[in-house]
Amino acid sequence: MNLESPKIKINKSQKELFSYLSEAKNFKTIMPDSLEKFEILSENTFLFQLKGMPVIQLVFKERQEFDKIILGADGGAFPFTFTASFVEIGTDQTEFQLLFEGEINAMMAMMVKKPINNFIQALTANFEKLMNQ
Repeated sequence: MNLESPKIKINKSQKELFSYLSEAKNFKTIMPDSLEKFEILSENTFLFQLKGMPVIQLVFKERQEFDKIILGADGGAFPFTFTASFVEIGTDQTEFQLLFEGEINAMMAMMVKKPINNFIQALTANFEKLMNQ
C-alpha cells in the first residue's frame, strides 16, 4: 500500500527543513493533537502513540542529505516506511511531501488506509504551519 500527502511549498531552505526533521525530537512538534505518548529511545529511534492506536516505533533508516529522510517500522505488525521528501524550488523555498509504503495484506489495508492517510495529512499540515510561521 502506498499513500502520499499533498506536495506543499514551505518558505525555508531545503537544508533547514532536512536538518529539522533529521532530529527525532522534532517529530513531536508536528504530531497530531491526538498524540498520547512520545518517547525518544535513541538518537535514531523514537516511539509514539495516538489516541486509540497501538504504539508505533520508528527508526531512521536513511538520510540522503537535504533530499530525503526515510523512517522505518522498528518492529510491529507489518513492515513500512515513511519518506520525507525535500525538493528545492527556489531560494529559500522547498517542496515537501510525505510518502508511506507498507507491505500490508488487502484485508488489513482496508482497516488502516484511512487512519494512516489522515496521519500523514496531519503531519504535513502541521509541518507546513510550523515552518511557515
